[in-house]
Amino acid sequence: MSGSRGDGHRGGADAPTTFGGRVRRAAATAPAGRDRYVDLLRVAAVTVVVLGHWVVSAVTVTDGRLGGVSILTLLPWTHPWTWLTQVMPVVFLVGGYANAASWSSPRRGGGAAAWVRARALRLLRPTAAFGVVLVAGYVGALALGADPQLARTCVWLATTSLWFLVVYLAVVALAPATIAWQRRRGAAAVLLPLVALVAAGDVARVVTGSPAPAAASYLAGWLVAHQLGVAWHDGVLTRSRGTAVALAAAGLAGVVVLTAWGPYAVTMVGAGPAGELDNTAPPTLALLALTAAWTGVVLLLRPLGERAVARPRVWDAVVGANAVVLTVFLWHTVPVVVAGLALVGTGAFPTPEVGSGRWFALRVPWVLVLAVLLVAVVAAVGRFELRPARPPDREPSGVAVGLGVVACLLGLLGLGVGGVDGLAPTVAGAPVTELALVVVGLVLLARAGRAPRQGRRA
Repeated sequence: MSGSRGDGHRGGADAPTTFGGRVRRAAATAPAGRDRYVDLLRVAAVTVVVLGHWVVSAVTVTDGRLGGVSILTLLPWTHPWTWLTQVMPVVFLVGGYANAASWSSPRRGGGAAAWVRARALRLLRPTAAFGVVLVAGYVGALALGADPQLARTCVWLATTSLWFLVVYLAVVALAPATIAWQRRRGAAAVLLPLVALVAAGDVARVVTGSPAPAAASYLAGWLVAHQLGVAWHDGVLTRSRGTAVALAAAGLAGVVVLTAWGPYAVTMVGAGPAGELDNTAPPTLALLALTAAWTGVVLLLRPLGERAVARPRVWDAVVGANAVVLTVFLWHTVPVVVAGLALVGTGAFPTPEVGSGRWFALRVPWVLVLAVLLVAVVAAVGRFELRPARPPDREPSGVAVGLGVVACLLGLLGLGVGGVDGLAPTVAGAPVTELALVVVGLVLLARAGRAPRQGRRA
């Protein structure tokens, strides 16, 4: 989700210290050559993700115990609507465009290791703060006598967004190689093998009945969207309007055919009925078809989007939102937990039958409450994303950067899959191994390329 914003610098005495001041500074110092439409797409896509999660998730009370359910599991008629709300392909598409632009920038300086370090730290610093706060809150809740099962459920819900960071961090680490490969061999030489790998994974899932043989599709499927973004940046997809129309039409037709007559679930978010392939865990050919459709739509909407961000107030709002977009994505499920405990759990917020007309009507005040809570959360923790990482004193070691990325990937993977239970034994109820891996990875990345203290310039 790293964008095309500049690296920034640490200010002096006049540097803004408040959250609002940092956001205004980000808007005022945006590079002149920044692609405004790409920034608009990033904000719009994350907004759709946030609102989608807030609308479909229902906090319930059964026999006095809090629980949760998604309307996607209760109302099959909602499944086709996920074709509009599953916009993670757009996030990866925009990421590919932004990464290609950053890698090609004459202002970049340094090699692949320095570039990966900068992008990784931009992703990991707010993510590390997120993980530390959640685990500390969980341990504190247990110390105060909270129900362990409820506490685990709350943290699991809050950490569901970590899957994205694991995949996207891996994509970023590979980006210098995949961008160079695509520019040397052509887009088809990169995209077709990735699509074939996803197709092979789908076949293996059908034959074995298990998603395990398709594990490589987690990376290959999202790499397809990323590399389409690279092709977009490099002009491969914009040589004629017909390319966009063909992608949109063929992609939509592919989704219809694969879900109507293939083994794929209609829903593009979560699991469908038993016996149908889940399209996101891991990605399937049906999701790749949706990715192609979204790519075509994004290309076709560019003139409209560019007119919108040409307005100064709209552009300032987009830049300000981009400055904390990862924080918004990471923390957007926390308000659901807070409101569920404070309002639904106490009976202050009504809980009609999920999926009823009254339930849908109450989604409006529910979303407004969550929005207010999220603004407060972002104001409190957004500084971790707004503060730029210190640039290296020299070209960092590729080995150190690689080890740092791998350590963070393993730690985040454990937290994303196992929540507070992790994948390794816990200590006092906390996933100490996973947290230690993230800390070690961050230290390796932060210190990579730093000169010894006595050798640094004053």
